[in-house]
Amino acid sequence: MQAILTHEHADFDAVASLLAAHKLHPEAVPVLPRQMNRNVRDFITLYRDALPFRRADELPRERVDHVIVVDTQTFQALRRMGPETTGQFIDHHPKQEPIPAGWQFWGEEVGATTTLLVEQIAERHVSLTPVEATLLLLGIYEDTGALTYGTTTPRDARCAAWLLEHGANLDVVNRFLHHPLTPEQQALYRQLVENSHAYEFAGHSVIIAAARSEEYVAEVSTLAHKLRDLYEPEALFLLVDQGDRIQLVARSTSDAIDVGEIAKEMGGGGHSRAAAALLRGQTLEEAEQRLVDLLKRYVRPAVTVAEIMSRGQPQTVTPDMTVAEAAERMQRYGFEGFPVVEDGQIVGMLTRRQVDRALHHGLHNAPVRQVMHSGTVVVHPEDSVEHLQKVMIEHGWGQVPVVSAKDGRLLGIVTRTDLIKTWPGASTPVRSLASRMEGALPPRLYSLLQEVGRTAHELGYPLYAVGGFVRDLLLGVSNLDLDLVVEGDAIHLAHELARRKGGHVRSHRRFGTAKWILPEDMDGEPPIPSLDFVTARIEFYEHPTALPTVEQSNIKQDLHRRDFTINTLAIRLDPDHWGELLDFYGGERDLEEGLIRVLHSLSFVEDPTRILRAVRFEQRLGFRIEPRTEELISNALDLLERVSGDRIRHELTLILQEQEPERALARLADLGVLPHIHPSLRYDEWIRDRFQRLREALEADGAPEPIEDLYFALWLYRLSAEEQGQVIERLRLLSQTRKVIEQARYLRDHEAELAQNGLRPSRIYRIVHPTEPGARMVFRVATDSWLARQRVAQYEQRLMHVTTELDGHDLRRMGLKPGPAYRRILDALLDARLDGRVSSREEEEALARSLIAEEMERASSAEDR
Repeated sequence: MQAILTHEHADFDAVASLLAAHKLHPEAVPVLPRQMNRNVRDFITLYRDALPFRRADELPRERVDHVIVVDTQTFQALRRMGPETTGQFIDHHPKQEPIPAGWQFWGEEVGATTTLLVEQIAERHVSLTPVEATLLLLGIYEDTGALTYGTTTPRDARCAAWLLEHGANLDVVNRFLHHPLTPEQQALYRQLVENSHAYEFAGHSVIIAAARSEEYVAEVSTLAHKLRDLYEPEALFLLVDQGDRIQLVARSTSDAIDVGEIAKEMGGGGHSRAAAALLRGQTLEEAEQRLVDLLKRYVRPAVTVAEIMSRGQPQTVTPDMTVAEAAERMQRYGFEGFPVVEDGQIVGMLTRRQVDRALHHGLHNAPVRQVMHSGTVVVHPEDSVEHLQKVMIEHGWGQVPVVSAKDGRLLGIVTRTDLIKTWPGASTPVRSLASRMEGALPPRLYSLLQEVGRTAHELGYPLYAVGGFVRDLLLGVSNLDLDLVVEGDAIHLAHELARRKGGHVRSHRRFGTAKWILPEDMDGEPPIPSLDFVTARIEFYEHPTALPTVEQSNIKQDLHRRDFTINTLAIRLDPDHWGELLDFYGGERDLEEGLIRVLHSLSFVEDPTRILRAVRFEQRLGFRIEPRTEELISNALDLLERVSGDRIRHELTLILQEQEPERALARLADLGVLPHIHPSLRYDEWIRDRFQRLREALEADGAPEPIEDLYFALWLYRLSAEEQGQVIERLRLLSQTRKVIEQARYLRDHEAELAQNGLRPSRIYRIVHPTEPGARMVFRVATDSWLARQRVAQYEQRLMHVTTELDGHDLRRMGLKPGPAYRRILDALLDARLDGRVSSREEEEALARSLIAEEMERASSAEDR
């Protein structure tokens, strides 16, 4: 066996060099060190399945003939290395003397060891996946400070460029490399924060920040980005007095503020969104006043809410009014929504869509507060339309109450329709994720999607990638599970693709879904098994907890039927709009803020299993369920009791397939969910501890069963047989899962006997032998008895492999007629072998003859009677 090693406390250069050496020497196994830097460990955790790394304890038990040691010249030897093992050091540091006899050294002083290896990869035209290219780029960037350190060479930069050309994802790189500001930058940043002045010009927010620095401070533009993130203005101007001159840096996010024109007036230049200038012969105060004067002149006046709002005293409802009363009022006045007012204050908004949903579910007498959009979201007449647009996007409200800034009096209402009719430029700026997609997808899949998009366009069908793929793309997480939504006939599109490219289609006409099974030999490249298409649809629930009825609709309605805002993001795939992000419901904002939020107040009423999904996503992503959604969960808990066991089991299985499922179980317990699934289900520290022990055991021994079966058995381990049976029936657990649970309980019931001193090996065998490996692992993890664990280990390591030398043929030759006696005698022979009472064939034969004689005598006595 050949292995590739590196140093402990490994950084990205070390681990990237492991990968690069493996790409050049695929016969060698890249072995992860036991200790890695946190950012490296996090990367490996996320992308382990896409990388070839092995741990030392996962290596086959073979002699190590040759090792390659990268990014170090000291290392911890593997257990099966010996004096005869040869090796090679590959390092970008100078050679250290001496090296072991028979070993070689290859190295040159470049910025990173990864660079040396990537040069060879490029020269040999070795292919890379995007994940591999990204890890290699991380290795170069970390050791060169993103190509800024003095040790960086042109070779490092060329390799970085080559990796970018071959799929490296800079968004992922930036996530895992965090460079703090220099002390000089930190000091200047503090000054700028302390001397930031907020202005508003024609309804647009502007920050002007000033500071003094006797010494030159590099990358002032970096500070502009940080200040913009801090204050979120529409335009930002930095003025830094450097003694003989003042440096101006300007940034804008609004078309209404052209910082290029303003910088030009001050002797500099740039474009509308980014500009700079050097000012001489004036003070900071004079420069700031000059800026203010120019902004007054150049910022285009904003259209105000007062110009587009519907005036007059709008109809309102109270939180305690029933849904039926609100529906009657809507019908009477023909309005699409009402502000909800309590004690003279806006507390929410009720829309016709919410009322229609509530009525359909029979909630006629439910109070309005149960179904309304909750919150005090308002605008004022003098607010800009751009501000109104931000409010609507941020909160997802299509109608916003307009109140007086002086006394809070309700003056009117402003709607999306008002916005669209009078200010067409208010649409959300288009954002493209095309480059991210190209970096995240294998080249062949990316090209195939482009071809699918062109075909859909020819048929007149807009095509979208939706849901988890888009969410994870924005999070920088690898996810090749594509859901493709068609505004049109998804089945027709799939058949057209099969006609053009080959393969075949499986479809479900009722739900408008199709799976295109691709031919295996397309272009001679690694196969893409299939692509799934679904017609854009709207779901309508006949009653709470029912499976939905579906109707064809558009992409916006299709996304609105989904569970959480973070899963409502979509990317257009038709050629004219390739890569454009659609975010109708604030999903990207909730991703940035780490929130799990449902789309409407009846979401959990329509599908209570979303409660389990909310917790699963919360714990997987490290997010939190936002307060209103948590309140809606609490209101819907009773409905879980009406959901079928199959659906509950499916969601629990997905939870138990997570990396640390106990976190989700703990959260479910905290929310009061578990008793509503079954009263016997609970979570405590015992379960947390045993789940962790199970993973440790699996790392050492491997998984004998699907891990969710083992988790289920551990979770139910302490329940009585009756309680286990009830939970099994409630969740309609599959037969294999039931078997693991029942066999683990069987071992639990024999725990006292297994823990007895002096227990014969044959008895251990008879107790443990009827069970399968999964149940035995569950028992070993669950039991508190050290001796019982040892007895199970004794069975697995030795007793289960013990066999007799005699078999049924031998017994027949000894004169015994076939019958039940065969099993009794063979069992007795095995017991004797296990207990050490016989140890050879001769001794087995002697014992067998004695047992046969006893059997014959017993048979003769029976005949005499």
